[in-house]
Amino acid sequence: MKTPTTPAPDKVAIKRALLSVSDKSGLVELGRALAGWGVELVSTGGTAKALRDAGLDVKDISDITGFPEMMDGRVKTLHPMVHGGLLSVRDDPEHAKAMTDHGIGAIDLVVVNLYPFAQTVAKGAGRDEIIENIDIGGPSMVRSAAKNHAYVTIATDPADYAEIIASGGTTDFALRKRFAAKAFAATATYDAMISSWFAHADQGQFFPEALSIPVRKAEELRYGENPHQQAALYLPVGPSARGIAQATQVQGKELSYNNYNDADAALELVSEFRDGPPTVVIVKHANPCGVASADTLIEAYEAALACDSVSAFGGIIAVNRPLDGKTAEAISGIFTEVVAAPDADDDAKAVFAKKKNLRLLLTGELPDPARAGMTMKSIAGGVLLQSRDNGRIGLDDLKVVTKRAPTDQELKDCLFAWTVAKHVKSNAIVYARGGSTAGVGAGQMNRLESARIAAWKAKDAAEKAGWATPRTIGSAVASDAFFPFADGLLAAVEAGATAVIQPGGSIRDAEVIAAADEAGLAMVFTGMRHFRH
Repeated sequence: MKTPTTPAPDKVAIKRALLSVSDKSGLVELGRALAGWGVELVSTGGTAKALRDAGLDVKDISDITGFPEMMDGRVKTLHPMVHGGLLSVRDDPEHAKAMTDHGIGAIDLVVVNLYPFAQTVAKGAGRDEIIENIDIGGPSMVRSAAKNHAYVTIATDPADYAEIIASGGTTDFALRKRFAAKAFAATATYDAMISSWFAHADQGQFFPEALSIPVRKAEELRYGENPHQQAALYLPVGPSARGIAQATQVQGKELSYNNYNDADAALELVSEFRDGPPTVVIVKHANPCGVASADTLIEAYEAALACDSVSAFGGIIAVNRPLDGKTAEAISGIFTEVVAAPDADDDAKAVFAKKKNLRLLLTGELPDPARAGMTMKSIAGGVLLQSRDNGRIGLDDLKVVTKRAPTDQELKDCLFAWTVAKHVKSNAIVYARGGSTAGVGAGQMNRLESARIAAWKAKDAAEKAGWATPRTIGSAVASDAFFPFADGLLAAVEAGATAVIQPGGSIRDAEVIAAADEAGLAMVFTGMRHFRH
């Protein structure tokens, strides 16, 4: 393997450039700058035509290779006259001799962006068209130029043309090295898109032998979960579902790592109600502390806030309807970090404009809670992947296991509590009544403690609101996994619950059912659990 015999030169003058792009934005301006410096322009197909149409002199790639573009353009740059000009170590005598012997001219600048594979997939093209949009020659030239960045400048992004123009026709090593890193990232991302499409869309493999996930950095964040940690937001390259990462930020400070995490939790939960009545979700530290549905958005907000007004301070709010001014005024009554909504009217925006630190995110259409997808968690030495929890339960899925069947209202409360519990960290217990959460117990090491904490929160909320009794009286209670013992269920009875929804499946189910019957509870099994860690 040959290596340069001397250090890479800092300055390299561009004398010959090869341009072959699918995205022609900025191409003519760059071409004119290069021509103005006396650079020889070599190009292919549509790129050559665009440059000629602008009045620039261009050599066809076939003039360099001695072969015409053939096979519908599949073969045009895969030739020693091209790659020899890209890969030659300029100060190596053997390389110089080979170039002379074979009439290979050095190429100092390569401007390439690749066939629009992701766009072709996104528009729903057929398999044959998708395959034709897998670029072969482009990545090969990019990699050759990037490998030989000691002498060759590689540009893969039209946004970088300005730097080349500003160089005056002579690039320095720092720029070439930086552009080379970007070029390898571009080809890696491109290959990841292709391998991902082959694995998932074409072959139907959810967990392929090797997994490449094409993502691109959207922004670096101020810090991570804690100030001593670094963080950044990356977005999928190619087709993806819209979510909190694609929301439009109307106002407020830049979002932090925790803001994104908590706002995502709020949006995912409120999306469960996207086809339901006006609903408000309040989240703190990725756990819902208040959820309510009502006839109007402001009524839903007031009910959600009443569930736990202490935790709501400094929280994240998500709604399933466009925000109106009246609801925005109510939300502005306490300190709120982020508000996420499908849209907001001018009155709402004007209200929030007075709260300069509040971040208002407009998401457009809410995500589909039943969509397929994958979640990822890093562990020491590896990565865990799983399909996202898109399981949903309806009335027909419920199995009554007690002597008393739930009333229609209890069934509604059960399903509401169950939907919320799906988004609460395990062990999760949620009391709900009349379309509102009454108490939420999250993240405890045993289910009994979660049931007690949720009941205590309901009592505290009643005292703060001046209610005669907590909303757990006459409520339904949801457990994200089965009750392993009757004690957790009995704690719910003590809190005033009259109906229970849980997965079932414990070896002590009979004991728990007997306790429910003795207490006069109605209980249904879902056959599905929702652990969330």
